[in-house]
Amino acid sequence: MLRRSVAFINNCKYNTGLFAYVPCFDSKYIEGKYPLEVNSSHQQYRKMSKHGPANRIVGLDKNVWVEFSALAAETKALNLGQGFPDFAAPAYMTAALKDVVTSSNPLMNQYTRAFGHTRLVNALAALYGKCHNRTIEPTKEILVTVGAYGSLFNTIMGLVNPGDEVIIIEPFFDCYQPMVLLAGAVPKYIPLKPKENATSTKDWVLDPKELDAMFNDKTKMIIVNNPNNPLGKVFTKDELTMIAELCKKHDVICLSDEVYEWMIYTGNKHERIATYPGMWERTITVGSAGKTFSATGWKLGWSIGPENLINGLRVVHQHSIYCCPTPLQEAVAIGLETEFARLNQPDCYLSSLAEELEEKRNKVCRVLKDIGLEPIVPDGGYFVIADISKIEGDFEDGTSSPKDYKFVRWLTRTVGVATIPPSAFFSDDHKYIGEKYIRICFIKEDSTLDKGLKLLQTLK
Repeated sequence: MLRRSVAFINNCKYNTGLFAYVPCFDSKYIEGKYPLEVNSSHQQYRKMSKHGPANRIVGLDKNVWVEFSALAAETKALNLGQGFPDFAAPAYMTAALKDVVTSSNPLMNQYTRAFGHTRLVNALAALYGKCHNRTIEPTKEILVTVGAYGSLFNTIMGLVNPGDEVIIIEPFFDCYQPMVLLAGAVPKYIPLKPKENATSTKDWVLDPKELDAMFNDKTKMIIVNNPNNPLGKVFTKDELTMIAELCKKHDVICLSDEVYEWMIYTGNKHERIATYPGMWERTITVGSAGKTFSATGWKLGWSIGPENLINGLRVVHQHSIYCCPTPLQEAVAIGLETEFARLNQPDCYLSSLAEELEEKRNKVCRVLKDIGLEPIVPDGGYFVIADISKIEGDFEDGTSSPKDYKFVRWLTRTVGVATIPPSAFFSDDHKYIGEKYIRICFIKEDSTLDKGLKLLQTLK
């Protein structure tokens, strides 16, 4: 029997481009001509066959992380692009996980409740019940997922129908668009636009008339990322009220992605749209253990909302993931219980992390401004975008990519600092808004930031 996978054919001993000479499993080579066709989407050859990727995923293979993570690794550049810490999670969290895994209780290493480990959903209900000023039913109004990614996927696939329209506020985390398309729905984009001479994320705003015009009888959902990635904008009460009123007027679901909820800086407040009048019953709020506890590799997230909406998410979850790892859920539950007891105290990680990050943000923005990379100072999250317009040079690379893609490639190869091009977070019609910036992650050790900023100072 011959191997038929694309990866195998691409790695055949003899692959002439148009024909591949395919070895058998027993390592004896049988010469056979298997015509290949060029797949322009993947830029690779593959065997002509009726079998291949499903039609619904065609064109969704491109991903900004694939290219720029590979480039950073290839060049050994200092990676200030991807959004994860290079420092340890709280010691008591990792100790809790170790204790759970080595526990004498055998059930800690077996399947747990499909929709969320009992101890974890109880801890989530306690914390978010306080945040939302309401009683949250842990077994009916919470779903634990594989990361916030899983929550987003379950929500879109579980609540959106083919042909529905989904409003996406730009810039948007890049998975929103393909998830909406996978659901057979139609993404509709509205950008946050910078005011003239913008210096802060407060200067990036929605046009009320433009937003109002986006809503119609086909609109099923709006996705709000608050605080926003990559911008770091914290939506104000007035802005969220405007969105809420339109949701109620047109009977639209709000998917509120709040994974950076605890990273809010001085002078700002995290508003929860689900707490607004008439919004609990139409809002799914998404949170993340990885973001909350600086442990992105743990990949646990949650969806919180009314039972009738959560039920749709559960169906997708039970037929795909079914249940999340028990030890991780137990450890996160311990973490949430610990921090709940520390709320409003100096040693509470939910607030102390933001204090540490604010200092890092201030240092990064100060140096960027001195270099000539004008920062848009974020009010939340752990990214900052910086204007590259004043940096002179020839950044052309022979591609038709947006300017920020070319600049990031040049910066990675030449300066040795990897960042992310923000135009990746805009639709095609609005990429021009993002292509004059680069995105920098500052949830890093001070030594890492100092090294990266020193390299960037060569641009001055």
